Amino acid sequence: MIEWFKIEWLPLGTFFNVLCILAGGTIGLILSRQLPDETQRRVRKYLAGLTVLAGGYMIANGLYGGWKEANGIWNFILLGLITLLAVSFGNLFGTWLKLQERLDKLGQEAKRRLTKSDEDDDNKFSDGFVTCTVLFTVGPMSILGCVEDGLGNVPTILIVKSIMDGIATMCFAPRFGIGVMLSAVPLLAYQGTVTLLASHLEFMKNEPMLLANFNLVGGLLVLTIVLVILEIDKVPLANYLPALVLGPALTWWWIL
Repeated sequence: MIEWFKIEWLPLGTFFNVLCILAGGTIGLILSRQLPDETQRRVRKYLAGLTVLAGGYMIANGLYGGWKEANGIWNFILLGLITLLAVSFGNLFGTWLKLQERLDKLGQEAKRRLTKSDEDDDNKFSDGFVTCTVLFTVGPMSILGCVEDGLGNVPTILIVKSIMDGIATMCFAPRFGIGVMLSAVPLLAYQGTVTLLASHLEFMKNEPMLLANFNLVGGLLVLTIVLVILEIDKVPLANYLPALVLGPALTWWWIL
């Protein structure tokens, strides 16, 4: 059998994401109404709890893996310092690249389409498709989750994201129709590609300290998503994405 079809190479987290979008869209079309605001607020609290568990799980894996492979307390402390440096300088680099600003522009376009008048029936299908494609594929959770899945870990981030996307699709489907469900196609192509590319990062799989650092950095970024879900603070999450590269790079340089 062709090697690509091995189960560990398949983007299982993305497949689950697609199923949640299709299920949410189907339920939304059947209900033909949006969720009440009170229900949406309650759901956000549950999602925030799941996000805390996902971030905590990654951090716990990172701490355990780092302690197991550090070969001394100094390397373990150094791993923690590298994580903090990666997050700090990653934010500076991301701010310089204006990653969050560029992402906000895409989000504003999605919001503009989302708030269009219901009378514009001819554009409902395309608006739903474009809006949900942008919302579901552009963001830190999409990239973080795909890399986590591709490295062979339990795709906790994509599981949380999938539930969020499914609920969003359920809310959008009564307004935009079946176009929101079609967004699962570009999502499958994008996230599946990122996952499969990440599965080739053999140097991270073979170096537990690199994987530990990725889990620590990724876990911290996931925890900040809670602030956004609960609308406590608008954290520029996209600006922190370069930390996912800086962390393993610094770990390779200083520890390995």
